[in-house]
Amino acid sequence: MEFRHTTVLLHEMIDSVLTDPHGIYVDCTLGGGGHSLALSEKLADDGLLIGVDQDQEAIDAASERLKGTACCHLFVRDNFSHISDILSSLSIEKVDGFIFDLGVSSHQLDDGERGFSYMNNGKLDMRMDRRNPLTAYEIVNTYDEEDLSCIIREYGEERWAKRIARFIVDFRKDKPIETTDDLVHVIKAAIPANARRSGPHPAKRTFQAIRIEVNNELGILKDTMEACVNHLKVGGRLGVITFQSLEDRIIKNAFREMERDCICPPDLPVCMCHHHRTVKGLGKARKPSEKEVEENPRARSAVLRVVERV
Repeated sequence: MEFRHTTVLLHEMIDSVLTDPHGIYVDCTLGGGGHSLALSEKLADDGLLIGVDQDQEAIDAASERLKGTACCHLFVRDNFSHISDILSSLSIEKVDGFIFDLGVSSHQLDDGERGFSYMNNGKLDMRMDRRNPLTAYEIVNTYDEEDLSCIIREYGEERWAKRIARFIVDFRKDKPIETTDDLVHVIKAAIPANARRSGPHPAKRTFQAIRIEVNNELGILKDTMEACVNHLKVGGRLGVITFQSLEDRIIKNAFREMERDCICPPDLPVCMCHHHRTVKGLGKARKPSEKEVEENPRARSAVLRVVERV
């Protein structure tokens, strides 16, 4: 299947992060290479773009797509949470910019074999890195009811989490839940009919929650943001696009903490933390235009936040 992905907030991201056409930039969520291609086209011959992704299909697609651009390219198959080790292995200490697009690629969603989508039937998988031993199948069929309920409630913000977890556990007593269609069927049975008539697809929040658990998407974000800032040159920039409120809250709070000079409790009369700000925010969070949302409905929830190293 051809790797397809519609890049969101493309020009807003590149215009915000690119400061030196001769610099070093890291696209930490390479995907199909949309942001990387636009960035590469603005880099000089001596500029360097490093693309990081844990999905080999994404790296193959992006490396092919970027062949015609003039700047230097390096591609690394790894999780962006290992950014310090990745840069160390390349003998690079400081860079000019980092890009993160935290959305699941259209290719992964549309490829039924990857098991991400409640719209396309396939085996329950949801691994962004197929070397990961934990799949959606293991979570759905082995986690106990309380853990399932907690994951669906916390990561999916699903009001029917407890009921969905109970239905999953009851269903798998007879046979395993093996496919995305099986799971959608259980979720629809769990959510009352009147609650299914409005809002998004009834399985959307549960699928999101399980995907986050499979890939530990939220657990790595704060530490990764701090690591990236530590590797930014003064004046270098970090741009992050999120697609759901849990991610955006983590990014917003991480940036806010790094923008503050003191993080002591407000009731302390004297600063004891000796914390100094490392970044400044660049304007308000940006969202897609109405035109972009009309052309690509998946962009609707996207939010771009950018900070600059000080």
